[in-house]
Amino acid sequence: MITLEAREIQKIIPHRYPLLLVDRILELEPMKRAVGVKNITMNEMQFIGHFPGEPIMPGIMLIEAMAQVGGVAMLYPEENRGKIAVFGKIDGVRFRRQVVPGDQVITTATVTKIRGNMGIIRCEGTVDGKLACEGEFTFAIVDKKD
Repeated sequence: MITLEAREIQKIIPHRYPLLLVDRILELEPMKRAVGVKNITMNEMQFIGHFPGEPIMPGIMLIEAMAQVGGVAMLYPEENRGKIAVFGKIDGVRFRRQVVPGDQVITTATVTKIRGNMGIIRCEGTVDGKLACEGEFTFAIVDKKD
């Protein structure tokens, strides 16, 4: 089983602070499945305005964190290095509980379909073993435009 730390993740996906939302990959089967960790801390920029005095991780940030775990699974193979995975469609997203500073989101991203440069990934994010968010993401793997 492949595991990755933050510096290794940055060699695979192009995201950087403040939008790198994967701290670690715990399990990786390229083009099949990835399990990633996002630690939610109070010093993250979104909590300045969402919501002051009642910090809640914005849903769009949870979607992006889950998508990045899926992106690592899709972009890990050598033939995909240097490319990017972009959203084609987002389906069935549900938020099951609030995510707040101090939580650790564990995302399991499972590749359900690949056709050419397109892929569909089913993601589930849990906190303390309880489902916090879920959704299905369609990606296209494309070359970066320099």
